[in-house]
Amino acid sequence: MADGSYFLLAATFLPLLLAPVSYVIGRRSGVNATTWFSFGVLAVSTGLLLIPSMLLYGGQQIYSESYSWGYFGNFGLRLDGLSLPFALTIYILCAVIAVYSKPYMVRKIMGDRISEEDHGLAPAEALSGYGSGSSSTGISNIESGSQTTVLESQRYLNNQSGLYFALYLAFSMGMLGTVLATNLIEFYVFFELMLVPSFFLVAIYGYGARRRVALMFFFWTHVGAVVLLLGLLAMGFFAGGFDYTTVKENASKIPAEWMTLIIFAIVIGFGVKLAAFLVHIWLPHVYTQSPTPLSALLAAAMTGIGAYGLLRLWMDLLTANYAQYSLYIELWGLVTMVYGGAMALMQDDMKKLLAYSSISSMGYIIFGIGSSSVLGVTGATLLYVTHGLGKAILFMAAGSVMLQTGTRNMSRLGGLAGKMPYTAVLAMIGGLTVIGIPPTSGFMSEWILFGGVLQTGVAQMSATKVTLFAFGILTTVLSSAYFLWMYKRIFFGKIPDYLANVRDSNRYITVTMAVLAALSLIIGVYPDPFLNPITSYIKGMFAGTSDVLPTPSQSSSIHVTSSQANNALPATQAQALVFVAKEKSGS
Repeated sequence: MADGSYFLLAATFLPLLLAPVSYVIGRRSGVNATTWFSFGVLAVSTGLLLIPSMLLYGGQQIYSESYSWGYFGNFGLRLDGLSLPFALTIYILCAVIAVYSKPYMVRKIMGDRISEEDHGLAPAEALSGYGSGSSSTGISNIESGSQTTVLESQRYLNNQSGLYFALYLAFSMGMLGTVLATNLIEFYVFFELMLVPSFFLVAIYGYGARRRVALMFFFWTHVGAVVLLLGLLAMGFFAGGFDYTTVKENASKIPAEWMTLIIFAIVIGFGVKLAAFLVHIWLPHVYTQSPTPLSALLAAAMTGIGAYGLLRLWMDLLTANYAQYSLYIELWGLVTMVYGGAMALMQDDMKKLLAYSSISSMGYIIFGIGSSSVLGVTGATLLYVTHGLGKAILFMAAGSVMLQTGTRNMSRLGGLAGKMPYTAVLAMIGGLTVIGIPPTSGFMSEWILFGGVLQTGVAQMSATKVTLFAFGILTTVLSSAYFLWMYKRIFFGKIPDYLANVRDSNRYITVTMAVLAALSLIIGVYPDPFLNPITSYIKGMFAGTSDVLPTPSQSSSIHVTSSQANNALPATQAQALVFVAKEKSGS
């Protein structure tokens, strides 16, 4: 029985129910129709998600819909301060990247078709000059000597684009359901559902040894999911039920020796999804060989869901056991940051560089999650939003360059800023977001995150944590280095002769990138819509937990007296920002 209306249920399952329709429309009406139909489905679903979101902004703490699910408990969908930023980011990115997919996938699908007909051509050569700078299907550009007719090529394109968008909608549903779930088994079902369509998207539409890469992707993430499942089953067994509320109320009944194993299973399971150091092997291959729209969605939305899992299933449900492991998580995050950034500096392939930079970005999130501070965890949660926007822009910019030049090797590029000014400007905004430069949204999240890490180190008088903070700050220099080095090699210097006639991408590419860039700038200037509910929920999640540091002041007044300042923990400007945001939400 539903506790409220059916907004979340409709938002979650509408893309899945209409995925077959998208396939049929693609086959019968072509790529334009299926693109805009799929975008419309995701836009409507995003609108349905925004309706209960407004209730949270209006002061309501939780919006939920629940239905009886027999032995497993209740099948529920819940929107609160923790799931809200993840859910909105996922669907906004899905809707925008669906439009971006059209010109890219047309080129990709038809390039594969041509290369299959002439085995002497590499895919990049087959794409050379094919529909460059145009959003048309490019069927008329197939040379008259082709072994297939224009009609057959059109039918092939329609079938493949319809299948792509059907899988895309199913993938979107899986991601949203994962962050809205209210039951351990339900969470696992959605967690696996987002793996299946993404596997087929890589296997069918990827590059190079795409089937081998897809199997690697499936193996790593599925093994991580199975390890996670063992932990979830143990949680439910000892707690007497699988609903989140049941587990949280009965967490104290879980035996200590089992609690250690459960937390290990959760951390390893989600560590694989986050591609943290030592369990990251799959990510560079998958991101590099996936079609760029999928790479953007994997990097910007799916991978970070592992962070949501840690926040929800460990820190929210098993809060009392968080602090004793937090230092190890923080250290793991730092190592992941350094490794990903260092490897990114060594790459010549744009997509592989961005893949390793995604590993580094996930390290930042893990670093904040291990901070033992409300501020640090708040910054890590907000960083999912800002990383999603910045990394999506960068992958989309890489796709734009690939479409127009036929290569993703930076050694073959240069001087494109004059030829592709829109892509150059938008890529810069995406890069500034990832490295955390104002006024982008990345600045706000990283400032809060590092403020929380420093707060813990100073308050606990821990030389270890202060040292970790210092190394974390230094790692931001590494992040800046790999982005600026990539940007210089692509957009500055002398343009190669063979790129003399290159022009910027069409509006499908540039406008969708501009939408995400605008969101990054807006959130950077006014982060309250995301920051307020996150701060409020994280603060409540750790209420009464003495091992986790609260925000610097619990006063209800914006004015802090000198005595309060003297008694308060050392405050950074980031903490002040969180405090001001909290007061605004309560005024």
